[in-house]
This record gives sequence, structure tokens and C-alpha cells, in this order.
Amino acid sequence: MSEKQIPYKIYLEEAEMPKQWYNVRADMKNKPAPLLNPATLEPMTAEELGAVFCEELVQQELNETDRFIDIPDEIQSFYKMYRPAPLVRAYCLEKKLGTPAKIYYKFEGNNTSGSHKLNSAIAQAYYAKKQGLKGVTTETGAGQWGTALSMACSYFDLDCKVYMVKVSYEQKPFRREVMRTYGASVTPSPSTTTEVGKKILAEHPGTTGSLGCAISEAVEVAVSTEGYRYVLGSVLNQVLLHQSIIGMETKIALDKYGIKPDVIIGCAGGGSNLGGLISPFMGEKLRGEADYQIIAVEPASCPSLTRGKFAYDFCDTGMVCPLAKMYTLGSGFIPSANHAGGLRYHGMSSTLSQLYDDGFMEARSVEQTAVFEAAQQFARIEGILPAPESSHAIRVAIDEALKCKETGEEKTIVFGLTGTGYFDMVAYQKFNDGVMMDYIPTDEDLKPGFDSLPKVDK
Repeated sequence: MSEKQIPYKIYLEEAEMPKQWYNVRADMKNKPAPLLNPATLEPMTAEELGAVFCEELVQQELNETDRFIDIPDEIQSFYKMYRPAPLVRAYCLEKKLGTPAKIYYKFEGNNTSGSHKLNSAIAQAYYAKKQGLKGVTTETGAGQWGTALSMACSYFDLDCKVYMVKVSYEQKPFRREVMRTYGASVTPSPSTTTEVGKKILAEHPGTTGSLGCAISEAVEVAVSTEGYRYVLGSVLNQVLLHQSIIGMETKIALDKYGIKPDVIIGCAGGGSNLGGLISPFMGEKLRGEADYQIIAVEPASCPSLTRGKFAYDFCDTGMVCPLAKMYTLGSGFIPSANHAGGLRYHGMSSTLSQLYDDGFMEARSVEQTAVFEAAQQFARIEGILPAPESSHAIRVAIDEALKCKETGEEKTIVFGLTGTGYFDMVAYQKFNDGVMMDYIPTDEDLKPGFDSLPKVDK
């Protein structure tokens, strides 16, 4: 098919929309290591996980055999409000870069939450409502997940309690107010409203918080409040499953026009966007049906894949959650407050960690000034103001396109544009004023986190 026949934006028809989520673990020979009970160091049972998570979500979390799982009709109906998301050919960016590469991006920002997070939020709220719960608790870093969950809970008339990383709570008041508009209560974390929050504040006075801190508080409230469960916006297998809608749509759209990507790029914090985007392509790679260069991009200030250790670690700073085997910087690691985007989690999805350790994808870390340079360039050329998180993927997509310019290779590059940056203007202001600084932790900075990793002989 000639390039002139490929539109700027590729949309799917309703009949082409995926009706099932794809479970990449079904095609993995080396399955992710199981979550461990922190008290016994034995694999968590469904009953134990059910005290924290919704019952059907626990089944999805533990499912390693079913390749496809049906999307309930109610969730499909909600998806139709903002899906399918467009797959966009970045013709203007290609021209500006003077590259022979073809660049596509999957845009997930066309909803009020401004990001891909709604894909899983609506699913988790649905299962909570189906179970007859009163409400859910959660954490949020930059605010996209909290915003998405507040929307989903409002739709199903569920109470929503959000613990927001303190530095983001202060830097992004408008994101906070969107959550409150949808009925959520929002508490800066760490706080004095929980026992674990008080403990963290006593040990680290003046701390700006981390996702690990906020998770601890949200879990404490969930397990101590009747009729509530905890939900998480990234990292977990169930979240990657729900987010596979991104990759499924992307692959259907590419196949529709006979396009085969060479390079697939996603930003990486806990793994929800990356895992969702790459899932069907990774499935082909695992089954030996096709090969792709898959790149995870993370911030240099929180480099779990590129500088972390593959080991069992607590999922939270308060050490009340299960242990997960993942690439981690240590559950006590707190990113620099100067770090402007999300992607603040100390670890990486166990599924993605296993795939990375097995060599099925690569990882790169990038500094935030370079990320915002790419964000500004993209905004001026493509007309979308990208989220800082998304801009990590934009940075490497541009770098890869410029390599093609040097070599003359006509590669096809696909990256995930996870959402918009309209609530991130404090960060853009710092960049525009020239006061944004890069922070890269030294080996000495990382050592305490590694030294505190639990001793697990598994």
C-alpha cells in the first residue's frame, strides 16, 4: 500500500474493536515469580489476596494459562465513550526530522483523565461494584491514575479514597481538583491519617513522598475499613491485562494497512502503559511468529530496570504488601522531588521484569531536560502537549528516527503517547524558565535501598 493511502489517523470500526483482553503470561515459558506472603515467604493464595483485592481481580492476577479473557459488556460499553483511540502517523515530525523512518503513535489522552489509566480503572471499579463493595482505596503519583479511578468510581457510584504523593499533590493542584470534582477524597502522602504514614513521617521528616509510601497508606485503609478493597493503577498482572486493549487496537490498526513495526517504544514506571502497548507484539515474539525491537524508557532519576536489581522486594515503603520479584531500587527509595513527571515507582512489573531479564526487550534511561526538549519539539510540530511520562517515549522515538537519518534505514517506529500534559504546567514552566535540573542518583544513593532488600531464598 502506498504511503498516500495511509491516513494521518487510523481509527477502528466498532466491529473491529477487541472483545477480549490478551494475557501475555500464557505465552511466557518463564512465568513471573509468584507474590509472596511477607510473613511466611510462601506464595500468596487467592484467599489471602482476596483480603486486599477484589475477588475476580485476584483470579485475573493469578491466571497464567488463559491467553484471552472476555471483556464484560458493561466495560465494552464504557470503552465506547472514548475508544477506539487513534493510531496517528506523525508525518509532520518525520518531515521536520528529515528521517526516512515512519513514526506512529498510539494516543491515549482522549478522555477527561488525560491518559491510558482509565482502561484499567473502569475494569477494577466494575469488579468492585459487582462484588457489592462500598468503595476502594488507591494511590496516585502524578495524578492520572487517581483521576481515572475517581471517574470510574463515580460511574458506578463507589466511594474513592486517593492517597496522592505529596510532591505531586502540591505541584498539581488542578489534577487533585478533578478527582474531587468526581467525588474522590484526596490526601497527600505520607499523611497523619494512617499508622504507616505516621511512621514514615517520623523516620523521614519533611519527606516529599513516593508511590511506595502512598500504597502503604491506601492498603492500610482498605484492609481496616469494612466494604472496601485496594486497587492499583500499574505493576500488577491484572492491570497489564486490562491495558492490553492498547496493544490489541494498535496491532489491528497496523494489520489493517499491512504495516509491520520494527521498533516499539513505551515509557516505563510500574509497567501499565508499556505492558499494554507491547503485549500482542510480545506474544508474537514469544511464540516465534515475529520479531520486534522493544524499548522500555524510564527516567534516569528512578532507573529500576537499567540500574535496579532483579530480586524479591516489598511493593510498598511501609512493608505491609506482598513481596514481588522485580527489578527494584528498594522499597525505601524515594525519587528526587525535582523529578517532574510520574514514573516514580521503585520497582517494575514482575511480568515485564521477567521478560526484560530473559532478553525479550531492552531498557534505556533518559534525563528529564532531554525529555522536556522532546516534549516541546513534539508539541510544536504535532500539536499535542504531551504528558511528561509520555515524553520519555517521545525522546527515544526521536533518537531512533535520527539514527535512521544517519544510516538511511527506513524503519517503522511505534510509540505510546500515554496522555496529555495540561495538568503538568508547573514542570513545563520550570523547563521554559531554564531552572529544571537533571538528577541522577549515585551508586551511594542507591546502596541503602539495595542493602534493605529482604533476604528471600527463592
